[in-house]
Amino acid sequence: MTSPTPPSEPTYADRTFRSPAGLVGGVLLILLLGWIGGDAAVRGEGRVPWLALAGLLAVVPLVVAFTLRPAVFANDRRVRIRNPFRTITLPWSDVADVRAGYSSEIFTQDGGKYQLWAVPVSLRQRKKAARHQSRQSIDDPYGRTSVTADVRDTQARSAAADQSVRDLRELAERAREKPAAESPAKAVRWAYEVIVPAVVGAVLLVVLGAIG
Repeated sequence: MTSPTPPSEPTYADRTFRSPAGLVGGVLLILLLGWIGGDAAVRGEGRVPWLALAGLLAVVPLVVAFTLRPAVFANDRRVRIRNPFRTITLPWSDVADVRAGYSSEIFTQDGGKYQLWAVPVSLRQRKKAARHQSRQSIDDPYGRTSVTADVRDTQARSAAADQSVRDLRELAERAREKPAAESPAKAVRWAYEVIVPAVVGAVLLVVLGAIG
């Protein structure tokens, strides 16, 4: 009589890490480009409408790539890093460390390094929060000094990026010992849906400029 196969561990839904400021900025910039480019395409004369459309085709994918596209998706088996022009999938067993210095980065066991565009690090905000904390310690060693709303906001934004890095590091430490058979293979995919329209738009701009 064969023993029953033990149930496999559940795979939890992805945790998503993104930059709210990048999302808001990207949407606003796309609306502005759409308004300016659309107006030129509708009201322009001669080659202006074609130049406007080619410009939108070249620029809008780049705006999407650097603002709306970046994200990090992590679960108990792997981390998927969606950067402007590439998507990298790494099993946690391949991840050596997650750090935040001048930028947020994941280091792999084989010496590779991948930047996390979705978790931006603001050195200015970090230094500002550190200066305030230092002044507070000097002015009132018992921590009774009130904190302004501006400083609280700076500390919160700085802490959000650092907390995201800590969360990813903890996920890596918990999942790194899982058997390799349970983890997906490392994969890198280029974002052709962003690259191709941008290149086509740039080529059209060059052609239109050359025949002008």
